[in-house]
Amino acid sequence: MAKFKTEDLLNDLTRDVQRIKEAAEFVSASDRPKLVYSPDAGKWSVVQALEHLNAYNRHYLPVIERELSSITHDTNAWFTSGYWGEKFTKMMRPTNVYEIKNKMKTQKRMSFPNSLNVETVLQEFIAGQDKFLQLLERARGKDLAKIHIPISLTKLIKLRLGDTFRFLIAHEQRHMIQARNVLKEGGVATDKFPVILQASPQ
Repeated sequence: MAKFKTEDLLNDLTRDVQRIKEAAEFVSASDRPKLVYSPDAGKWSVVQALEHLNAYNRHYLPVIERELSSITHDTNAWFTSGYWGEKFTKMMRPTNVYEIKNKMKTQKRMSFPNSLNVETVLQEFIAGQDKFLQLLERARGKDLAKIHIPISLTKLIKLRLGDTFRFLIAHEQRHMIQARNVLKEGGVATDKFPVILQASPQ
């Protein structure tokens, strides 16, 4: 299992979320018709990809906030990932900044129609990144291996808090790359789209 200095991990994850928020602000500045453009039948538009991420944040962020508020554990200078956390993070993490090679199926309840209110989706997603940054800050001083968060599929599997952060951020990176590529296919110049992957991702 992977092992990290807790402070370094939280710093890296914070930078990741800041990049994701910058990417969301780039998306928000794009013409609205481009955000509902779907490159092909069965492929998501940008707004569908963001709503998919919103759905995950609706599940995970309140649970993380509750656990951080109710459970006190002494800090640990090191964080070691668990089996499921490492597995899920590796499954989600993009392999490069240009494309998603490791395709995955999406649960039906996490897939949304292309008739969403664009402004509502954008506002919720950006607010979600602000909440993410707050939670990462609140996690400082906690033992990231002692707080456990149930996954959205089943309460029987729980991830360590550090792994939950890693998994969720890898998932967001994945779909922001997808969103960037859809914008590009729709004719949007993406040369100034923020690079959201670090050279050495967690």
